[in-house]
Amino acid sequence: MHDLPARLRLSETTVATLANIGIAIVMLLIGLWLAARVANIARRAMRRANIDETLCGFLRNLINGVLIALLVVMALQQAGIPSAPLVAALGAGGLAIGLALQGSLSNLAWGVLLIVFRPFRAGDFIHAGGIEGTVESVNLMHTLLAMPDNREAVVPNAKIGSDAIINFNRRGTRRFELKVGIGYRDDIGRAMDLVRQIYAADARILRDPEPGVWTESLGEGTVMLVLRGFTRSGEVWATQTDLLRAVKERFEAAGIGIALPQRQLTVVQGHWPGQAA
Repeated sequence: MHDLPARLRLSETTVATLANIGIAIVMLLIGLWLAARVANIARRAMRRANIDETLCGFLRNLINGVLIALLVVMALQQAGIPSAPLVAALGAGGLAIGLALQGSLSNLAWGVLLIVFRPFRAGDFIHAGGIEGTVESVNLMHTLLAMPDNREAVVPNAKIGSDAIINFNRRGTRRFELKVGIGYRDDIGRAMDLVRQIYAADARILRDPEPGVWTESLGEGTVMLVLRGFTRSGEVWATQTDLLRAVKERFEAAGIGIALPQRQLTVVQGHWPGQAA
């Protein structure tokens, strides 16, 4: 009979423990459902804000993971299990994983920044990470570039983000620059007028900013003219090619020669040693 209060106290403790475990399980089940709901609501909000789908999925999973981690800690506390050792273990494990995956985490961080700030989009021709190519896709870990010779480059996002990014398509127009040399005997003013006529006849060469032709330098046997103008980004190479051909044909028709490198040779006639004069 003397052991009855102790047994009652033991039973009460057991019941309380079981009740706390039951509450923790219910918290965990309901919390998992709520975490998924909150994460999905956040993803829909990001979609309405026109955030990239890749980033939406990543942030949705990140929010869900953080909520689940907090939920597990709360459930353990409710069940009467000390959570401090678990939190410390998770922190140490996270630090070890972070150090081991330092390069991958750097790529991931830069991938998020590239998707958020969008210094380039799919279809842009860029120079980044020492490589030139057309952007095919931007993922969280790397950027896929199609190079001009049809090779494919998978560039880590950390390499792109830590270097200068040159976007050739962002402004919609590009400037071309061509250099043409004429002879010293040719009429410079006539040559410039012919270039301006070619500009006026080509609708691809934009009028604003106005194209121009200048005398750049007086070289060795050459008066160097420089031709500059703007065209739409997708037409720059075809425009340059046609412009060079038109300049050559117009100059030849007008009697203006394209200067070529010249060398003057002086031949001195002499005698070999011992040879009779």
